[in-house]
Amino acid sequence: MLGQLIAALKSDNKLDQAFSQFGEMLAAAQWMFGEANDVICGKKSGDDVQDPIYNKDQEINTLLRSLRGNILTHLTVNPVADIPGCLALMSIAKDAERIGDYCKNVFEVGRYYEGDYEIDRYHQPLEDIREQASVLFEDVIKAFTESSTKQAKSAIKAADRIRGECDAVEETLLLDRRTVETHAAVAYSLLARHYKRVASHLANIATAVFGRIEDLDFRKPKKNSSEEQGKDSDAG
Repeated sequence: MLGQLIAALKSDNKLDQAFSQFGEMLAAAQWMFGEANDVICGKKSGDDVQDPIYNKDQEINTLLRSLRGNILTHLTVNPVADIPGCLALMSIAKDAERIGDYCKNVFEVGRYYEGDYEIDRYHQPLEDIREQASVLFEDVIKAFTESSTKQAKSAIKAADRIRGECDAVEETLLLDRRTVETHAAVAYSLLARHYKRVASHLANIATAVFGRIEDLDFRKPKKNSSEEQGKDSDAG
C-alpha cells in the first residue's frame, strides 16, 4: 500500500517530512515501552520515569499534528498524489500515537501497583509477552523502513501470537479458583490488556506495508469462531 508513496519521497519534501515524523513517533513509542516496563520490572522508579515518559507522549502528539499538516499540504499541491497511501500513513500515525498512550498505561500500572509480581502462573506469561512485544517493535520498524512485505507478514503473525497469549492470561484469571488478591488480579489483567493493544496497533502498522486501506483496523477472525477479532484495535 505504501510502496508508491515511498517512491514519491524524493520528489516531495512535505511527504518526506511526514514519513520521517512517523518514524520518530514509532521510535518514541518504542522508548516509552521500554521505560514503562523498566518500572514494571523494578529496574527504574516511577518517580524517575514519570516526567520523561509523559513528555515523550506529548512529543508524539505534536509529531502527529505536524504529520497531518504535511500530508494535507502534499495532497493540496499534488492533485495526482497517491491518496490511499496518504490516508494509510495518516491512519498508522494514529496507531503510533495510541501505542504511546498504552505505554503510558503500562507505566501507570507499575507506578501505582505496590505489590510484587509473585504469582508465577501470571508473572511468567506476562514476562514472555513483554519480551515478544519488544522484539515486535523492532520487526515492525524494520518492515516499515524497508517496505518489506515478508517482514510485515512475519510481524503480524508475531502480533497474533501475543494477542492470543494475552487472552489466555485474562481467561486464566477469570477461571482461577485460587485466591488472588484483587489489586494483583487487576494489575495482571491491565497489563495483559495493554500489551494486547500495543500488539494490535503494531500489527495494523505492519498491515499498511502491503495491505489495502480498507483492511486497516480489521483483524481476521480466529479459527472456529464467527467473532471478528480486532475490528477495532482499541476494543481489544
